Amino acid sequence: MDFALLSSVFDTLRIPPPSRLILLEAPTLASAHVPPYPPDLPALLTGVDSLELAAHLREVLLTIYPREHEINLVEGQKSKVERLGDLQLSTFDLSHSTCMYIPPLAEGTAFESFQEIVAHLRAPDGCPWDREQTHETLRKHLLEEAYEAISAIDSGDFAAMREEFGDLLLQVVLQSQIANEEGQFNVNQVIHGIHAKIVRRHPHVFGDLKLDGVDGVLANWEKLKEKERGKKQDGKGLLDGVPLALPALSQAQEYQERAARVGFDWTEIEGVLDKIAEEIEEVRQAANGAELAAELGDLLFALVNLARWKKVDAESALRATNMKFKQRFGYVEQGAKKQGRNLSELTLDEMESLWQEAKTTE
Repeated sequence: MDFALLSSVFDTLRIPPPSRLILLEAPTLASAHVPPYPPDLPALLTGVDSLELAAHLREVLLTIYPREHEINLVEGQKSKVERLGDLQLSTFDLSHSTCMYIPPLAEGTAFESFQEIVAHLRAPDGCPWDREQTHETLRKHLLEEAYEAISAIDSGDFAAMREEFGDLLLQVVLQSQIANEEGQFNVNQVIHGIHAKIVRRHPHVFGDLKLDGVDGVLANWEKLKEKERGKKQDGKGLLDGVPLALPALSQAQEYQERAARVGFDWTEIEGVLDKIAEEIEEVRQAANGAELAAELGDLLFALVNLARWKKVDAESALRATNMKFKQRFGYVEQGAKKQGRNLSELTLDEMESLWQEAKTTE
């Protein structure tokens, strides 16, 4: 570490050296996709020796820092403050001694800070409610937060997405903290496990394997997972990894997608359409309630297969239709209220008229 350089930089900036500092050579950061350090710590990048390098640094930093975040450029005894989004370097003679000082983001913007407050919640001086929680008691909350995150995605509301993803992250970190206290695993092991899995399952990105498009990626993905299942020797098959708690449409589509990746699929979409027609006929011919339920199940499964062939997510498609029905029916209800009548007092034709009005307002 060049202590003389550090001393010179902070003398030029006229600020005391921070008690904690991330020190990186600029090319190390420029080759990354996101800054590899907690952004709630100050950082000093050394060796900003070209406009091209500075441009790379700017793009990487903007993945975490807002455009209005102010940074300091230091060259010898000269320094200037720039907003990251408006970074101008033309007045600087860039050299190996040029540095970029990046003040920290606000407290609570780093994963490590979040991990700390969750651990604090579980500590003896933490929250009584959080301290009482177990994996089992938090199960329903994990499920609820996952569904709320999905609802936010469906709404297209980015502010809601940001909030719900945070709630979902809390559940993951809290569960990991409980496991850590029990001596089972910690959140860093969770991260290491998924990191290793991503690298292992993407040899076309992190290795030398050449694959042809998305279909090639998915086929290779199943081969890798098959090898992993073989190594586990737990007797589980291709479809056993699909959660039983998934909504039925999502579960059906995942079953079909996994089977298709190993070649168990119709060769043409006409086979899928013929199957749907066959299942409709069998629904018509069902002799009793049990047969009808079974045949309707087969028909729904076949319709999910059609959605898969058309690259439509069946669960999302039905959710969108449900929401559309809810909104239109709400319009019909409001129409009855405007007439001073109960909904049940409207005739079917009157309801249909309001329904058609609702469609024109969309």
